[in-house]
Amino acid sequence: MVYCVVLAWYPIYLTVQVGTIDFTVCRIVILVIYLNLFLKRGFGHQLTLIWPDKLIMIYFVCQFAAGAANVPLGELLENLSGAAFDIVLPYFAVRLIVNNKKQYLTLLKSILVITAPLALVGMYESLTGYNPVSFLQQYCTWWSGAVIMPNPRSGFYRAFFCFPHPITFGLFFAIFGPVCAGLLHNIKASKLPYIVGLALMALGVWSSMSSGPYMAALFAIVFIAGYRFRQYSKAMFVAAILFCLLVEIISNRHFFEVIDRYTFNSATAWYRSKLIEVALFEGGMAGHWLTGFGFQDPGWGPKMDGRASVDIVNHYILVLSKYGLVGLVPFLALIMGAAKKLIEAYRVAVLESDQWLIWCLAGGLFGVLAGMNSVSLFGQPRMVFYMMLGFCAVMPTIVGQGNSNLVYIRQP
Repeated sequence: MVYCVVLAWYPIYLTVQVGTIDFTVCRIVILVIYLNLFLKRGFGHQLTLIWPDKLIMIYFVCQFAAGAANVPLGELLENLSGAAFDIVLPYFAVRLIVNNKKQYLTLLKSILVITAPLALVGMYESLTGYNPVSFLQQYCTWWSGAVIMPNPRSGFYRAFFCFPHPITFGLFFAIFGPVCAGLLHNIKASKLPYIVGLALMALGVWSSMSSGPYMAALFAIVFIAGYRFRQYSKAMFVAAILFCLLVEIISNRHFFEVIDRYTFNSATAWYRSKLIEVALFEGGMAGHWLTGFGFQDPGWGPKMDGRASVDIVNHYILVLSKYGLVGLVPFLALIMGAAKKLIEAYRVAVLESDQWLIWCLAGGLFGVLAGMNSVSLFGQPRMVFYMMLGFCAVMPTIVGQGNSNLVYIRQP
């Protein structure tokens, strides 16, 4: 809970430099969390490793292996040290702490309480253009004192409060919101406060005025809306694949180019589609498919729109550009491992409330995976994403406890 509070309410760009590593409050808090765990349980406490645990470690090792081919060792170690704090530690914190359904539901309720007032701040900023903590940006290490001025779009302002960018602000709600929707069928009290909280999280997404969060939220909502028709989930999955193939066959556009339906500007939609084409089909990765380009610019700007450097607004392409297939394949395997755990959890769940809990988590995962085609993860959403993968990993344990002696006729 404390980690979620600092993620939401403390500017991530305020850091303390220790050696060559910038320590955010999030990184300090996660260390304290692990210290607390070890003091309570002792260093002899062991975690039974499951496949998502192994895959996230394999992904991290593969990042090092691919980076070693393109990046000086000192720079690589510095970068991956930060990644360990933002990727590996949040994931395993969830695996170590969230052990039962009560803990999981309590955490979701806490997230709702933490984020609802944050959404109100975002809405105020979107309407007025005033960010009450913008003066703190002058202390940011990597912005050299630059302050982001109000950024108008479509008659409103793009809210970001203490986040590094409006996109990260919106994604924070777009990832957590669908997961928290799992509370609706798991509470005995009035649902009204929870519905209000979820509505405020939707306003948080809106206040960012950013296409990436909108896309993630839209796909998550569509997925969750399909809960009523879940018995046809396999048929719907096959239909979606066939639709993509049909677009490829009969249209003069690729299926992934439909993202322009969810953007504010057709030019930015064109850029996102063109990025995929340049990287995958027009020789962008030529000679670098195996280990990528490292942390240098891949030089696709001239092929895009003539800019000097390329803005990689696609997380999958970003991983491919940095680490090549050596990094991308284990990253995709990690996602598949998390999805497999959700399927496993759904099969062992005997209560419909548990099925709904799993479905909402799957909806949040589906949404962010779709949104990652339009934006790369950085800042707080990166930590939240790996926390979500941790939720997926523990879900079979959460819904399986206490059900072994119960007999139900389960709906398909």
